[in-house]
Amino acid sequence: MKRRNFLKAAAGTAASAPFVLNGMPLQTLAQTALFSGIDTENDNILVLIQLQGGNDGLNTIIPLDQYAGLAAVRSNIMIPESTVIPLTDTVGVHPGLSTLHALFDDGKAGVVQAVGYPNQNRSHFRSMDIWTSGSPAEETWADGWLGRYLDTCFTTYPEGYPNTEHPHPFAITMGGNVSETCQGWAANYCMTVGDPFSLTPLLEGEPGALPATPYGDELAFLRQSIAQANAYGEVITEAANNGTNRIVYPEDSSLARQLRNVALLISGGLQTKIYVVSLGGFDTHADQVLEDAPLGGDHAQLLKQLSAAVRSFQLDLERQGLEERVVSMTFSEFGRRIRSNASRGTDHGTASPMLLFGPCVNPQVLGENPEIDSHLGNSEGIPMQFDFRDVYGSILVDWFGVEDSLVRSLLYQDFTYLPVIRNCADVATSTVDTQTAIVLEAFPNPCRSGFTLEFITLGEHLRLSLFDALSAEVRVLANKPLPAGRHRLQVDLSRLPASAYFVRLQMGPRVQTQRVVKL
Repeated sequence: MKRRNFLKAAAGTAASAPFVLNGMPLQTLAQTALFSGIDTENDNILVLIQLQGGNDGLNTIIPLDQYAGLAAVRSNIMIPESTVIPLTDTVGVHPGLSTLHALFDDGKAGVVQAVGYPNQNRSHFRSMDIWTSGSPAEETWADGWLGRYLDTCFTTYPEGYPNTEHPHPFAITMGGNVSETCQGWAANYCMTVGDPFSLTPLLEGEPGALPATPYGDELAFLRQSIAQANAYGEVITEAANNGTNRIVYPEDSSLARQLRNVALLISGGLQTKIYVVSLGGFDTHADQVLEDAPLGGDHAQLLKQLSAAVRSFQLDLERQGLEERVVSMTFSEFGRRIRSNASRGTDHGTASPMLLFGPCVNPQVLGENPEIDSHLGNSEGIPMQFDFRDVYGSILVDWFGVEDSLVRSLLYQDFTYLPVIRNCADVATSTVDTQTAIVLEAFPNPCRSGFTLEFITLGEHLRLSLFDALSAEVRVLANKPLPAGRHRLQVDLSRLPASAYFVRLQMGPRVQTQRVVKL
């Protein structure tokens, strides 16, 4: 049986959400070693910033060349064009997120446009399951994408950990809820840490022989897990005592406090490679902006919190000479719909941008602005340009030294490398063309029974798909290499209902989408 099929079968008999004991998640499953050979010698650190609720990407990264279309479909929440801070000639950022602009100008931030997945699920819970596990939308996986990666490095975990070679926790979630991102086959690699100075040791109980029964096995596992949690707690507290912060963080921001503690632990010598922090409140169905003040409101305040926290964190790392070891990356379960609603808010949508921070991030806006048509339907979201698993996989390749073939096993076979990381310290990256524009035209548009696609290739492998307005992948039109040159393809829509559709053409990291309307 394939490992993922076995995981799915096991999910029916073992809870995917582990029991948490003093911040140490426990799950009694057998551990098997299927992979090995991962480079774990570098000291690179990944910080995941979860924007809980579904961030409105169109109010975060603003397509300046589509401003007129946006104003036509979300006039009650649009900020004045004059207040948008330009990142490029065609892309701007909300003024509340001014840190992104400053870091982008310094070569320490990047944007990946319209990140999502085929067949977008607009449920908070299911979509976050997909983002944390790295699964297809149609499958449920019991482990997390980073948990699977860590399983390939530490094949007997949690048995025998911590030890002299690996005395520190592999991952930490700041707060009270463990992240499913780091759920492994036998246990979750994350400890939850609220205050690193107040990790109270747990009573381990009296030693002694245990009965040779399932009860005895469970009790042995519990004793081992308590001892493990206490040992990890000691090294975390020691690192906190040895660490320092070189700047004053905002006191009124939970995200700032979380990032302050991350910087403190890194400064104190903790060898943890993965941290997960979060900021909630992005489910902005109403009052996203104030009625008479579009630069105010819930979303603007959230972006300001994110901006201030990231600015403080990056400056702290820079002053301590630690910034080249750390890449931070945002993610959210989905974006919002293009049209606003009558409550000065936005409803659940599809794709949204991911933001990356750090001097080893490629300072670019990867991807094209979405086309905003003033006649779009109420349910339409931003069409996906980049699969989130391609971003994840590229981080694994360039930041943690994972082989391309293993990334395909961990995530999906159609993994496409994206240059989101650049050469920095010990990071080894590939040179990839992201500048050559894709020529993609659809005609007639609007159409009645079908249309003709015309596009130019450079002799690369391409994937050409048709999506409906809700981001369901209706048809794969091509998924193969084509010779260099101009190509034409007839697309039959006669059996599909009248609606808006999106054609997505991807050649390596270059993606273009084209909206097509069937009358």
